[in-house]
Amino acid sequence: MSPSPPLSVPELQQAVLDGAFGPDPRELAVTSAFWLHHTTRLAGSEVTYRNHYLLLRSGAAFGACSFEAGDLEPDFCADVSGHTLDTLIRHASAPVRVAALDAYLGRVRPHRDDPAAETLALPTGTPETRAQARDAAVAGLLDIEAGAKVALIGVVNPLVAAIREQGGVPLPCDFNLRTTHWGDPVTTDMAEVLAAADAVVATGMTLSNGSFDRIVEHCRKQDVPLVVYAQTGSAVARAFLGAGVTALSAEPFPFSQFSADETTLYRYRAGQA
Repeated sequence: MSPSPPLSVPELQQAVLDGAFGPDPRELAVTSAFWLHHTTRLAGSEVTYRNHYLLLRSGAAFGACSFEAGDLEPDFCADVSGHTLDTLIRHASAPVRVAALDAYLGRVRPHRDDPAAETLALPTGTPETRAQARDAAVAGLLDIEAGAKVALIGVVNPLVAAIREQGGVPLPCDFNLRTTHWGDPVTTDMAEVLAAADAVVATGMTLSNGSFDRIVEHCRKQDVPLVVYAQTGSAVARAFLGAGVTALSAEPFPFSQFSADETTLYRYRAGQA
């Protein structure tokens, strides 16, 4: 019997520590840890995306969390290999807790083995080709009417375009961008776009900056569809399907931007997980 869906990330963490999802995390160790600083500027764009990632490998799973610059230093990884997951799930740093939780949940229930997952292949090609295919797959999880307002929390320009192609009106929100590729203003006020939204798309980045629980609670209480686009934290976000999350695009490591070859994306819908 599956555990009840959690209402918050701390509740999920405690359930994992209590053994509700399977093996005791005290018995599962991290075999490698790495910190990545990655930048991308797609062809024709004036926007450079600057991403920081923590990755923790445990068994066959890579747990991942993206975070803001300065939240975690590279030398954190020097002494982490060999630690058990329970100690890292309790860590003082939110990115570490999320990455460890993602590693645990991805290890005990891999996306590739999940019968609820719809498997999609992202094609071999350029960064632009692969980003467009990825973001079209994310937007395809939106079930919206023409003219619906879609809060986009964590702005990715191809996803802005994909929402428009679905007939939606994007309401972009991001801490680091001021305009989209097309000149749309980007707000930093999440409450503003949530209040106006008929549907919400949020990235996995929200897990590390503290906004995920607020987004999930809003969508659950207001009965607003929430699609989570998660490269990092994808196994964590999956635990909230049916408890505020309507659908999920999960892309575990290695992420599409790190390869030119065909890779796999997993889509979930509430009621099937």
